[in-house]
Amino acid sequence: MDVRNFAITVSTSTNERDPNLVTWDSPEDPENPVNWTVNKRWGTTIVVSLFMSISPLSSSMVAPALNLISSEFDIQSKLETQLVLSVFILASAIGPLFISPMSEIYGRTVVLHFTCLFYMIFNLACGFSQNKAQLVVFRYFIQDITIGDRGTSDSSRLFSGLGGSAPALGGGLLADCWKAEERGRSLSLYYIAPLLGPAIGPIFGAYITQYLGWRWMFYITSILNALIQLIGLLWLQETYAPTLLARKARRLKLQTSNQYLYTEYDHKDGSVLRLLATAFIRPCKLLGTQRIIQILAVYVAYMYGLMYLVLSTFTSVWTVTYNESIKIAGLNYISIGLGFLLGTQICAPINDSVYKRLKLRNNNIGVPEYRSMLLIPSAILVPLGFLWYGWSVQFRLHWIMPNIGVTFAAAGIIIGMQSITAYIVDAYGMYAASAIAATTVFRALAGFY
Repeated sequence: MDVRNFAITVSTSTNERDPNLVTWDSPEDPENPVNWTVNKRWGTTIVVSLFMSISPLSSSMVAPALNLISSEFDIQSKLETQLVLSVFILASAIGPLFISPMSEIYGRTVVLHFTCLFYMIFNLACGFSQNKAQLVVFRYFIQDITIGDRGTSDSSRLFSGLGGSAPALGGGLLADCWKAEERGRSLSLYYIAPLLGPAIGPIFGAYITQYLGWRWMFYITSILNALIQLIGLLWLQETYAPTLLARKARRLKLQTSNQYLYTEYDHKDGSVLRLLATAFIRPCKLLGTQRIIQILAVYVAYMYGLMYLVLSTFTSVWTVTYNESIKIAGLNYISIGLGFLLGTQICAPINDSVYKRLKLRNNNIGVPEYRSMLLIPSAILVPLGFLWYGWSVQFRLHWIMPNIGVTFAAAGIIIGMQSITAYIVDAYGMYAASAIAATTVFRALAGFY
């Protein structure tokens, strides 16, 4: 199926106005999130970015504490030690397949709040873990696992990793309230907090572990999540057009007593189970039938796997090869954060500028492919940066040399991921969350393995 045809079919509206059809009052309707004030849309983007930062922060903060956790819980295997870090990522391979489709049925914000609340409960439980099995289980899921140290079994079957899957909703939220030519800038701001998470997480984790103990990493992130949830409840409004129009239709039915009112997104069969089945199948269908999604999923998995390979070994490089303390070693993560920050801020204006220029050349018609131009410098920066990093570490050059290499690689990764996200958002419109979820599966699996 052609991507552009797909994008058109999901956004087509009725040409002849039906008096019972509920839609926007005009193209400038202020209730349409695309027409919100600039300040309101930027505020929404910032709040969403904060929501998305919790998951990567939690996934990486544990890295400096792995040795202490292994010592306390008598974990002898290196594989089990790394499992404490990476099992969180494995859960995020499954969560988006359910969370993203649900956001396209019930709306973005209610699903976002629910998943983050789910995360907070089980992240807090990690801080009270009494053995390695409980810690790994709470980091991922509770599902008929026998706790060997205590001889108890928990069969509640609750997936705590679903909360860590909230970032899959970010692209959908941005698609709802930003026009195509403005999404580059919005993505640059949106990506700052989520991508600084893996960079600053180990730094905070190192200091928290040294002065408060590793359990406080989970307590503090749960408190931070609660504060962000509160901000979201006060500020964040629904952005998904079908949900907003459905609310408008219900309101008008009460006001006019006209029970024949409907929206173009209403499902005529009225079967909730069929609606859910269709929504849950959508990411898998996109991954199985859309070649571009398959290609992008593999490429994103490659970049994400490289990033987590560095994150999981970065501390040992500095403590073993360069004989630095855990605190000082943690400061080297600043170079990763700097690369992410530079990448987002360089990519945003260039991405929008290229898109607008190519759109003008094409009779003022924009196409998603215009977002792919920056994949070329990304593909150059990533291997160049990692080659620089590996060469510097191998020959034990000055500590600034590996950091420079990682900065280049991180910048290339974020430029690539930001361009791919912009392309998917433009191409799949209101189903962008499901399309992003389809690419997330391979990405998370690469980060896990």
